[in-house]
Amino acid sequence: MLVSASSLALPSFAQILAPQSKAPQLAPPAPKVVTFRATTENVKTVFGPADSVAPLHPGEILDTNTLDCFGGAVTGPADTLSKVKTDNPLTGPFYVEGAKPGDTLVIKFLELTVDGDQGIGAIGPGFGALSSSTYTPMLNHDLPERIWFFPVDKANNTATFKASDSDFTAKIPLHPFLGCIGTAPANGEARSSLVPAEFGGNMDTPEASVGNTLYLPVNVLGALLYLGDGHAAMGDGEVAGTAIEVPMHVKIQVNLIKGKKTPWPRFENDDYLMATGTGRPLEDATRIAYTELIKWIHDDYGLSQLDLYELMSVAGELRVSELVDPNYVVVAKINKRYLPPKLPPTPAPAPAPTK
Repeated sequence: MLVSASSLALPSFAQILAPQSKAPQLAPPAPKVVTFRATTENVKTVFGPADSVAPLHPGEILDTNTLDCFGGAVTGPADTLSKVKTDNPLTGPFYVEGAKPGDTLVIKFLELTVDGDQGIGAIGPGFGALSSSTYTPMLNHDLPERIWFFPVDKANNTATFKASDSDFTAKIPLHPFLGCIGTAPANGEARSSLVPAEFGGNMDTPEASVGNTLYLPVNVLGALLYLGDGHAAMGDGEVAGTAIEVPMHVKIQVNLIKGKKTPWPRFENDDYLMATGTGRPLEDATRIAYTELIKWIHDDYGLSQLDLYELMSVAGELRVSELVDPNYVVVAKINKRYLPPKLPPTPAPAPAPTK
């Protein structure tokens, strides 16, 4: 059979030079979502050793909830704080597969939503920055108990403060965050859900919110992650002892940094590096926060510690998160625009040769 050249379907020169289309790349599979529902029957009261309520693998998303700091015991004007049986009930712990002491647990806040239509604030005897307490005794009488209820308007993203001694009201913008998030402490220790420390805990800092990533130390196998104490909004210092306390719907993503320890909790977002300091007196908490921030930047960005000391003095920022708990919490931060490019990651050491 004869075939003429004119009948051959030969590619043109332009077709030969044209880039060849590649096979479409498949999108990576969506992270697995682990769901757990917290109730008054399964919450905990300490950060410490306990049976895991669910395992998590690095990269997975946890979809869960938290109760308010009163455990749902205060719901209306007839209730008093005497009904509260559990302060800051904690959801968890969650065992993170592969987490070992010396690692860093990475928490990315994906979604925090007020799980109800009202929040609660209160003052009570022996608690609050302007009240006599065990740590700061005074001769004057304790302040009386009082409770405020904040209607939550999710459509307009506000909660309404209603004065109890007048008709005054004010709209407070919502900024949902977790007051409690932390890992189990080292050496088998158990710490009250009221306590913030190097493991995280009751930090009461608005940085624990959507858009930020939290780095926590891993002190025990599996890390044992706890969370709770949802806040719809809070003023700096939480001076009266409560924020707008709410139950919360929570979505976070969990990851690990292997072989790198984080001494104190750290936060990061696109614009800021933030380090927490926890302790008493307030100046010691501040020293911890700024020291940790300087060491972090020195290790990851290469600036000397003395240069960073001066840089913090002229461009650093500081939030007093709370000064009512057994330890005070401050967050030192620096805008990344003041920093050089981050150093390239250090290559992992080569494995030792086998004999």
